[in-house]
Amino acid sequence: MNKLSVAIDGPAGAGKSTISKILANSLRINYIDTGAMYRALTYKVLKNNIDINDNFGIINILNDTNIDFHENHIYLDNIIVDDEIRENEISNNVSYIAKIKEVREKLVDIQREIANNKSVVMDGRDIGTHVLPNADFKFFITASVKERARRRFEELKKKNKNVEFEKIIEEIEERDRIDSTRKVSPLKKSENAIEIDTTNMTIEEVINNMIEIIEKGR
Repeated sequence: MNKLSVAIDGPAGAGKSTISKILANSLRINYIDTGAMYRALTYKVLKNNIDINDNFGIINILNDTNIDFHENHIYLDNIIVDDEIRENEISNNVSYIAKIKEVREKLVDIQREIANNKSVVMDGRDIGTHVLPNADFKFFITASVKERARRRFEELKKKNKNVEFEKIIEEIEERDRIDSTRKVSPLKKSENAIEIDTTNMTIEEVINNMIEIIEKGR
């Protein structure tokens, strides 16, 4: 096949972004972090002091927002925001932004346009079920809540953030609840997706498993 599309879904903290980046690099194709697009918009909303429940205000600012990817960097209005969108405040609010119907519709249009023009590894919450339902390969990456919380806790500790492990667990459980119960494109495993539980796996083991599946299926 000339053009390859790989859809990767899963809950917060399962390792989707890290795995997707490495997989895309191994396959020598483009990585599109759809979650980062929602995070970038959330960052702009909070920076502009717009209430996360103000749907009209959020949709209005989205219409005046440019989000793009170039050389594994995400650009918000032509400025790289790789680090800013990973702050805990963004993590705790992004699900509220992502559940807005008009926001998802616009960002999904952008994501589909990218996939139509190039080979991609795309990760998010609804890639296999909604954004790229005809993707060549679909994976659902997951891990236990405690393991996802541990990874997030370690990540924040490295950034010298003062956080409580139990609080991180609560935040992840709340994000899971919001993502899986929202009316528009909720988080769920696509029927033909291959599920990989990364709880007791190394990143290398996960990547090798996925590459083997893709090579056999091409």
